[in-house]
Amino acid sequence: MEAPAAAHNPAESGPPSGTASGTASGTASGTVQIVVDSPDEMRELGRRLAKLLRAGDLLMLTGELGAGKTTLTRGLGEGLGVRGAVTSPTFVIARVHPSLVDGPPLVHVDAYRLGGGLDDMEDLDLDVSLPESVVVVEWGEGKVEELTDDRLHLLIHRAVGDTTDEVRHVTLTGVGERWAAVDLSAV
Repeated sequence: MEAPAAAHNPAESGPPSGTASGTASGTASGTVQIVVDSPDEMRELGRRLAKLLRAGDLLMLTGELGAGKTTLTRGLGEGLGVRGAVTSPTFVIARVHPSLVDGPPLVHVDAYRLGGGLDDMEDLDLDVSLPESVVVVEWGEGKVEELTDDRLHLLIHRAVGDTTDEVRHVTLTGVGERWAAVDLSAV
């Protein structure tokens, strides 16, 4: 099975002007672009992003295989203080990581193997989990948007092919009223 193509390739136009490694540049439109140079920096991005999250937040992660979606989610789990190692839920589809610090649990979903939209994901009861959890859906584009009007979409682009390049271009786009009030450039 071939991986779905990313909806947009931010690297096609090159990195944002003035964006240094591990830093963000933002616009008033609720979009921030960040350059990440290593898996450790991707994890740290997740830890920093976790500080902005609260119960009811939906994050959609889009990117090629090996782009760093699970590594970022691992950092989110560390930042949220959840129990259990955050690993790819590809074969179990979803994992719930309860909070160890009286915060929201992290629900980590891998929708790669799910074909259709929200109907195919209905058995996961994400609509029930969302109000009290932070829900992260890898490969969720076109599948979970109907869950809420408010979501954070993270597009992770990496060089493909035979390369050792660990640089990632991460575009964070806040959608809805919840994210209009959040300064994503603080990440």
